[in-house]
Amino acid sequence: MSKFNCFFIVLGLFFGVSVAPLAVAADFEKAKEIYGPCAGCHGEFGAGGKKGEYPRIAGQLPKYIEQQLKAFQKRVRINIPMVPYTEERELSDADMKEVAAYLTQIELPTKQPVFKDSDGALARLLAMEKVMIVPRAEGDIEKGQVIYQKNCASCHAKTGKGRGMFPMLVGQYTTYLKKQVDAYLKGERPHDEDTAKIGVLYTLQAADIQDVLAYLTSIQEVEQ
Repeated sequence: MSKFNCFFIVLGLFFGVSVAPLAVAADFEKAKEIYGPCAGCHGEFGAGGKKGEYPRIAGQLPKYIEQQLKAFQKRVRINIPMVPYTEERELSDADMKEVAAYLTQIELPTKQPVFKDSDGALARLLAMEKVMIVPRAEGDIEKGQVIYQKNCASCHAKTGKGRGMFPMLVGQYTTYLKKQVDAYLKGERPHDEDTAKIGVLYTLQAADIQDVLAYLTSIQEVEQ
């Protein structure tokens, strides 16, 4: 086992974050350095903003992360706050792969930690900061499950964890997902590779989408 893998595992144990060995990211230190400026918005462990103002990127699929970084850099996906981090930094394809591999291996616990009497206040605080539980969204969970499995699972997987270039949805902030859905429906962000005005979202009613969001928040403890 390399010194980077050993250090990565020790770091995970210390901070209470579950991580897989660095089989993909060849250089942990380099990946951590690349990610450094991103932590200002997305957090040290990629959990994003507590209110969903910044998306969770920890555990996200590497191909999707790379795809979106390139889209930001080329202005295919317009996001002004990302300009300093993608264009001005001139991230190379290799850097994007490194940071994507680093982020995808971070696993954030979805259950409250069980503390020992001997655990101090600092240890408890650090452990709690790593917990990622998205509040339950309102809606009909059973109906949302039917709609999701029929219309969304073929791309985002039955578990909501995504596949290939289709992102993980489970464990993502509901407010962020709703914002992206609105962007798709307004044509501000394309939902498929060809056009912004074609896609499954245009076949769903607002109540259907809300039910899907409710379903996604109901399975995070099971699937994460």
